[in-house]
Amino acid sequence: MSHESDSSDGRDGSESVAPRRKPLVIGIGGGTGAGKTTISRAVMAELPDQTAAYLQHDSYYRDRPELTPDQRARLNYDHPDSLDNDLLVEHLDALIASQPVEAPIYDFVTHRRKVETQHIDPAPVVIVEGILIFADPRLNARYDIKLYVDTPPDIRVLRRIRRDIEQRGRTFDDVRRQYYATVRPMHYSFVEPTKYHADLIIPEGGNTRVAIDLIVRRVRQEATSRRPSTPR
Repeated sequence: MSHESDSSDGRDGSESVAPRRKPLVIGIGGGTGAGKTTISRAVMAELPDQTAAYLQHDSYYRDRPELTPDQRARLNYDHPDSLDNDLLVEHLDALIASQPVEAPIYDFVTHRRKVETQHIDPAPVVIVEGILIFADPRLNARYDIKLYVDTPPDIRVLRRIRRDIEQRGRTFDDVRRQYYATVRPMHYSFVEPTKYHADLIIPEGGNTRVAIDLIVRRVRQEATSRRPSTPR
């Protein structure tokens, strides 16, 4: 009497599929204008295509359609409660589980989420970037590497002024009012203290090539080791 094998190790003629390894999750935090995006893009530029998925915390501001445009413009967007971390945690968990996500797209002129979303596929490396990404313990528990970009306040505020005027339709008076009303006090209350959660503090924003090279070398090693094996 013969017995059929129910093994899935390939001996019965079927192909075995190696399980996908957990991606390397990197958090890149720091104050407004610190150079977080520069660091993130520098890391991704050194990696092969489709190696990294990129989530920006700024995309996860809460949508407040019940408020008037003037009321939305006066909200405190530098407090942790302004961000939908429940959705970010959900999306991060999906990417870790090799599932794609539809990330929100935030309009900084109208202070509303757009109807369209950004499709993000899972990848061996997931980069999460934002000023308050280390302020939520749930997010901290999911990072494998935590980087804090530490840049002097005068450089950061000049970068913020330029960005908000050129890219977000603000006037200088708008930027100045927001900086003194929320950006500066919230930085010292909620952003600056999170640097002590970091595994590595990078000085002077995105201009430190040595730090970027060290990060890229580590990420390449991790990304290679976490790539799924080719079935035989």
